Amino acid sequence: QLQASGGGLVQAGDSLRLSCAASGRTFITYTMGWFRQAPGKEREFVAAITESGGNTYYTDSMKGRFTISRGNEKNTVFLQMNSLGPEDTAVYYCAARYRGSSATASDWRYWGQGTQVTVSS
Repeated sequence: QLQASGGGLVQAGDSLRLSCAASGRTFITYTMGWFRQAPGKEREFVAAITESGGNTYYTDSMKGRFTISRGNEKNTVFLQMNSLGPEDTAVYYCAARYRGSSATASDWRYWGQGTQVTVSS
C-alpha cells in the first residue's frame, strides 16, 4: 500500500529525494513519515508530516538537512535529503499512522518496503 522509491548510491555531500506513493487506499487523513534502519541498528525516526501538511517533525540530527513534504493530492510524501554523509546510509521506510506523530516505530500502522540509500565517503 506504500511504495518507497528514490534511493541509490551517492557520494558524501550529495542530495537525494525519496518518494512514497500510496495505493489501494487513501492516506490523506493520515500522518505520513519516514524511518530508517542501518545494518545492526534499530529503526530510527527521521521525519513526519501531518495530514494537512501543516505540521512537520524531525529528529534533531536531521533538521536543516532533510525536508519532508506531501504531494498536492496528499497521498504521496517526499523526503528531500541534502548534505548526505556516510552516517545516513540505511534502508529508508515510509510509514503512515492515523493522526499525530510518534518517533516510535511500533506506533505506525502502515509500512512501505524500504528503499536503500548508500552514501560513500
